Amino acid sequence: MTRKKVQLAYIINDSARKAAFRKRTKGLLKKASELSTLCGIEACVIIYSPYDAQPEFWPSSAGAQRVLSEFKKMPKMDQSQKMMSQENFLRQRIAKANQQLKRQCRDNREKEITQVMFQCLAEQRLENLNMMDLNDLEWLLEQNLKDIDKRIDMLTKASHSQGFATTSSTTIAMPEVMLKNGEKVQAESPNREVSLETVQRQQLIRT
Repeated sequence: MTRKKVQLAYIINDSARKAAFRKRTKGLLKKASELSTLCGIEACVIIYSPYDAQPEFWPSSAGAQRVLSEFKKMPKMDQSQKMMSQENFLRQRIAKANQQLKRQCRDNREKEITQVMFQCLAEQRLENLNMMDLNDLEWLLEQNLKDIDKRIDMLTKASHSQGFATTSSTTIAMPEVMLKNGEKVQAESPNREVSLETVQRQQLIRT
């Protein structure tokens, strides 16, 4: 059973918000411990909350001070290279959501025009379409024609390649034909096969 997706919004209910804080804090500290152990890195977590008088440190107050001290020794450009404020995080989420919305609108529009194209193929008239619909329909038809041309070209090349391979193998495998009386008939050209009718005609002439 899949887990229900949680809506990322401020929890209005006080008791529910406090319970969520405790649960999420425990999960955050567990993830920080796993990250430090598995990857062998220095990490710390400092959490200020309205539910505790003192901030919570991980792995300890001294450990957090050591990591912060190492961080402050870095150049300013390196310190702010991967930093992200709450505002920047929200802007990034909004930009990503807008991209997904545009992509979904484009896909929906393409499906809509595809349906219009099939309706036109069923001899339905175009009087009800506006200029935007006609332009989108033209673009879709051009894309489909390009795909058809590519498919035809690919099949043509594959057919020519198979035909050349068959001709070459037949010419090499049958350079001559044995008659009933033991005589051999050589083909007139190395690139042309000897048909059964030609062999029978030559055999009648010899007899």
